[in-house]
Amino acid sequence: MIVTADGNRVRPQDLVRVTAHHSGGAVVLAVAGEVDLLSSPVLSEGVTAALADGPELLVIDLSEVSFLASIGITVLLEARREAGTGTRVRVVAPESGVVNRTLQLTGLHEALAVAATREEALTG
Repeated sequence: MIVTADGNRVRPQDLVRVTAHHSGGAVVLAVAGEVDLLSSPVLSEGVTAALADGPELLVIDLSEVSFLASIGITVLLEARREAGTGTRVRVVAPESGVVNRTLQLTGLHEALAVAATREEALTG
């Protein structure tokens, strides 16, 4: 359990927010906040729910993510695996952002089909 300086408990939902949007045959997960050990289950649950509908494309938009821990990268890789052959997965990480840099340093930029913008991910 994580507690703030004023004694309040920190919940995973306090660290990250995942919102699903439908766009044609695609589902876009807009992620905002920090994806770490405590909050990664929130992202994982969002991915699972999005894939349950069997979309043609799942876009995981990390434009508003300020921190991506290794467990968050694991969730992204699991999303790609769980999607199978029926759903393409694209990740949005703006070129100047910390998430894009993290994915480049780990060598996963191409494996996760990273796009700089949501529009690029939806059309690419």
